[in-house]
Amino acid sequence: MEQPKHLWETHEHTLRRTFVFQSFLTAIDFVNAVARVSEEQHHHPNISIDYCRVNLTVNTHDAGHVVTAKDHELAAAIDRIYKGND
Repeated sequence: MEQPKHLWETHEHTLRRTFVFQSFLTAIDFVNAVARVSEEQHHHPNISIDYCRVNLTVNTHDAGHVVTAKDHELAAAIDRIYKGND
């Protein structure tokens, strides 16, 4: 089986990852970029913002709240956004 091309953890039928930024505004810019790619993919993560930390979780609701290829694709796209913020 091919390994996913992202750095997310699997936890209780979701993929999750915490992203850390230098400032609150940078974290918000990241969230806005995630929102844009999520709209393009018609797939949306749960987002929690704690100052400079952004916690994201994804699963596919219409597949019974499990992790699908759609989630792995979104996770990889979000990782590319984060890498661009380094």
